[in-house]
This record gives sequence, C-alpha cells and structure tokens, in this order.
Amino acid sequence: MNKVQTCCIIDDDPIFIYGTKRIMKEIDFCEEIIIYNNGQEALEGIGKISNLGQKVPEVIFLDLNMPVMNGWEFLDEITKLPSNNLEKTYIYIISSSVDPRDLEKVKNYKSINNYILKPITPSDLENVLNSMTN
Repeated sequence: MNKVQTCCIIDDDPIFIYGTKRIMKEIDFCEEIIIYNNGQEALEGIGKISNLGQKVPEVIFLDLNMPVMNGWEFLDEITKLPSNNLEKTYIYIISSSVDPRDLEKVKNYKSINNYILKPITPSDLENVLNSMTN
C-alpha cells in the first residue's frame, strides 16, 4: 500500500487532531501532516504552497463546523484560487454528525471525495489509500 506524501487536517478540535495524527503514524499513512485550525488559515496556507509552485496536499480532511471560516466556505474559496492545483487532491469531509442536508450538499462539490464520520479509524484511512491507488 502506497502512502500519501502530504496530508492536511483542517479542524478546530485539538483532541480529534491528536487522535487522527496518532492513527496516521500507526498505519504509516503519510510523510507529512499539515494542520490548520480553520478554513481561513487553510486557505492562506494552501494558497501560499500553491503560489510557491510546491505540491499542495494530496489529501485534505475537512471539518465542516469551525470558527472564522467553516468547511463549506473553505470549499467555495479554495476553488477560486488562481492556481487551483487541487485536481489531484482528495478532499474528505469529516464530521461528527450525519446531517442529511450536509450529505445532500456534498453532492454539489465535485472536489469532495467522500464523507467520513468522526472519529477517523485506521480502516477509514486504509480506504482513503485504497481509493487513491485505484
């Protein structure tokens, strides 16, 4: 199983981030983990990476409910970046609730790969790796 070069967690919950990073290390999911605590921070960070001509994260785990800029606002803004290098990026919504409205809204974004319920498990991460190699 190949591993991801860079993955990004966009979430404001330190416990979730800590647990997810631990599981990622356990199964050797990725080389590098970038953390952003809200959509605005992520937008600026990923925008900067992209502007420098560097490779944007291959996988983004995106929380929907965050202060400053939530997941939906982030998705709307990230697609407007002039050098939108996200065509090779897999975006996964991570959420603690399965709101039917959110599941419906996910369909409007072709950039979203899937919806993962918190907490992320090793098998969730293995599914992500498998979907990338297929």
